[in-house]
Amino acid sequence: MTIRTQIPLIDYAHGRLIGARETAVPLRFQVEESLASGADVVFDFYGVEVTQGFVDALIGTLILKRGPNVLEQIVFKSCSEDARAIIEFVAADRADQYLKAHSH
Repeated sequence: MTIRTQIPLIDYAHGRLIGARETAVPLRFQVEESLASGADVVFDFYGVEVTQGFVDALIGTLILKRGPNVLEQIVFKSCSEDARAIIEFVAADRADQYLKAHSH
């Protein structure tokens, strides 16, 4: 049975928005600890919207550090269409950067 760390992003929002890159840093540390212990991470986007900067600081940095396969351990739950589009854009862009940097 896989252990899952649930992260309700509404807890980090100001109103309905999470926009600051700095907000992502402590969250990313929590995610890195969970992933290192073998847990999957579930981001619950219910009730929030996010900026590209926040998603890049959270997800993009993880992809650059750990590679695109890190996404296999992350679940994005209750995303709006806008949030999903931002996540997909950031993931594709950072995965491309990671692969270019690690191809020899």
